[in-house]
Amino acid sequence: MSPEEFESAVKRSKELTKRPSNEELLKLYALYKQATEGDNNETRPGGFDFKAIAKHDAWAEIKGKASTDAKNEYIALVKDLESKYA
Repeated sequence: MSPEEFESAVKRSKELTKRPSNEELLKLYALYKQATEGDNNETRPGGFDFKAIAKHDAWAEIKGKASTDAKNEYIALVKDLESKYA
């Protein structure tokens, strides 16, 4: 997996013709954040911002995953989504 493959997958994820499910979008988000920033060390949002809480929790669930593993899983997920939504 090259950096170009990951960047290409990121670009292609934004070009899907149909919107993936919320679960799929959260997985994409979590893998992207883990691949690019590492473990989630942010404070969990409070209140009623359910979208921010869901994104935080999805990222926190994969804590400890290596950046290269997250990138490879992201690329594989984008390929899967393209077969469903492109």
